[in-house]
Amino acid sequence: MSEDALGDEIRHAVEAPPTRIVVVGGGVAGLVVARECARPGFEVTVLEASGRVGGSVAPLELDGLTLDAGAESFATRGGHVAELIDALGLSDDVVQPSAAGAWVRHGSRSVPLPKAGLLGIPSSPLARDVVAAIGWGGALRAYLDRLKPVLKIGQEKRLGTLVRSRMGSKVLELLVAPVVTGVYSAAPDDLDVDVVAPGLNAALTRLGSLSGAVGELRSAATAGSAVGGIRGGMWRLPAALAADVASRGGTIRLQAPVTAIESGEAPSEEDQAAEAVEAALAGVLADELGLPAPSVTDLPGLPARWSLRLADGERIAADVVVVAAPADPALALLATADDALADLAALEWPAASSVELVTLVLADDRLAAAPQGTGVLVADTADADVTAKAMTHSSAKWAWVAEASGPGRHIVRLSYGRAGRPAESRDLDDTALRALAVADAGRLLNIPLRESDLVAFARTPWTNALPYATVGQRDRIQRVRDGVDAVEGLEVTGSWLTGTGLASVVPDARRVAEKARGLRWKALTDNL
Repeated sequence: MSEDALGDEIRHAVEAPPTRIVVVGGGVAGLVVARECARPGFEVTVLEASGRVGGSVAPLELDGLTLDAGAESFATRGGHVAELIDALGLSDDVVQPSAAGAWVRHGSRSVPLPKAGLLGIPSSPLARDVVAAIGWGGALRAYLDRLKPVLKIGQEKRLGTLVRSRMGSKVLELLVAPVVTGVYSAAPDDLDVDVVAPGLNAALTRLGSLSGAVGELRSAATAGSAVGGIRGGMWRLPAALAADVASRGGTIRLQAPVTAIESGEAPSEEDQAAEAVEAALAGVLADELGLPAPSVTDLPGLPARWSLRLADGERIAADVVVVAAPADPALALLATADDALADLAALEWPAASSVELVTLVLADDRLAAAPQGTGVLVADTADADVTAKAMTHSSAKWAWVAEASGPGRHIVRLSYGRAGRPAESRDLDDTALRALAVADAGRLLNIPLRESDLVAFARTPWTNALPYATVGQRDRIQRVRDGVDAVEGLEVTGSWLTGTGLASVVPDARRVAEKARGLRWKALTDNL
């Protein structure tokens, strides 16, 4: 064969049909996977069951404003989200919240949340802000942590038990519980210490006190704001991701629910071996002739590994499937992909939490003083005088919200629904919920608001991912990951496996994308 003819053969191999990667789920995890895979040599399709992308990072149109209906910020730890935001051209719009900080409410009294703490656990039990929050009795009980001996044999698994035994019930109920139930959607007694506070147990054993351990972990943390936002709203992130996927040649289909992942026509070992040899030779010869290196491609004639069935009966062929859907649909789909995965849904999964966010646009100049910092966390005590579990004064927390709202208007967001029970707002109609939210906001802001002060109202129900940090959940998640790893051409990611928060979701999605890109090539070269 002449050199020109050989070059034509190699070009044919290099330009072979691309590997077909299908991502089930168009939340942030699915979009990150699609973006990382949508490049020459890969044909990427995202199938989203709903009518929009982004999952819990969603926009809310209200009174001429576009606000966040779900997540409003991202954790800066690890730098993963900041790196993605920069790659999408949004870094100039990254903003930090007000330094005023949150308050905490006990009964009918609100005080600033002590600043020198971790998950509400104080590093200085007798600090002035701790005494103001839980009283001298609670502070002195917390200080006994410095005098108690450390448990040398074994470590405490449950956060609630650890805090209660070391610092007493007031620190647990009035400081820790309001913080962690909002962050992890689970009660402190259900949370795994090593998941929510890695290194805390070891530091406690080494230093001899819980407060000392908290101080050490805080001092080791990276300086700067722990969270950031995007001017205009976090919803801009999935919007930019979707646009970037499309610009790279990827396809995003909405209203495309997947009902099953079934095996396609599997290639024979002989076909795989032959195609693997051809691919390897093509790579070597391309290098010799100075041609572009072959992409990781779906070589000619190789059948699809998977066939995805949609609700309307359509079938889509795929070489690699990445399941990035929420827990319940993901587990159901994994069971259809392989019989060995069918028992995963039967594990003792914790119940997903139900939360409803109520956004209010208020017209009252007294709110400009922001008397309760950037928001208030509400302790779940018998004497609580509000139903909401938390309130964010968005126009006090974010300068861009205040600018967008304009003079005289304020944005307040309340959260209903605590861990382990349905949202209290679930059975209320709009009229009743509107009245409840205005009353709660008035108490939390220490301003007697009237319904006539309300300019606009919106309610947004959410079913959160399974509580990631509960005791035993790591083992269940590992069962899922190990089971899926054993199935060639199948991957899984999402907040129910990583923990909620973009700082956890983004790096895991990138890791899964890297595996997805290599799966097809590995299947071929394993037979060399």
